[in-house]
Amino acid sequence: MRPKAAHEKTSHAVDVIARDCIGLRLRLLSRVVTNHFDEALRSLGLKVSQMNILVATAKLGVAHPARVCDVLQLDTSTLSRNVERMRAKGWLEVVPADDARTQPFRLTAQGRRILERAIPAWEKAQQEAIQLLGEDGVAMLDRMTKSLARGEGCSKTRQHASK
Repeated sequence: MRPKAAHEKTSHAVDVIARDCIGLRLRLLSRVVTNHFDEALRSLGLKVSQMNILVATAKLGVAHPARVCDVLQLDTSTLSRNVERMRAKGWLEVVPADDARTQPFRLTAQGRRILERAIPAWEKAQQEAIQLLGEDGVAMLDRMTKSLARGEGCSKTRQHASK
């Protein structure tokens, strides 16, 4: 292929990716929504990613890292980093386990209080996010996440979710 033709082909592909890439558009949407929730929770010193871990922990009682990673689709290093930060703030505590390689954790009383204090800010941010996305957008997200949870997504997602 001639250099000019290769350049034109690359330039066209770049234009298509910039305009149509689903991954890019989802990342942009995710950043906007995440920043919206983070701003709502900022006064509490909490990020929405941390709140999700607190919520998962509250639901599980004693949270095993592998289970939290599975539920929230996190990699272990991200969970570990966040758990350490929340332990330092006194929101989580490690629970002794038979297997020293795993470190289950649970909410502390302080963690439960921060979660309770965060609920009104989350509720307000949630209503604003619904307005931002519209009812159709929220319904589509619900359908998509339920489909992924049932393993109807791409094979890579199903493989990751089954780990």
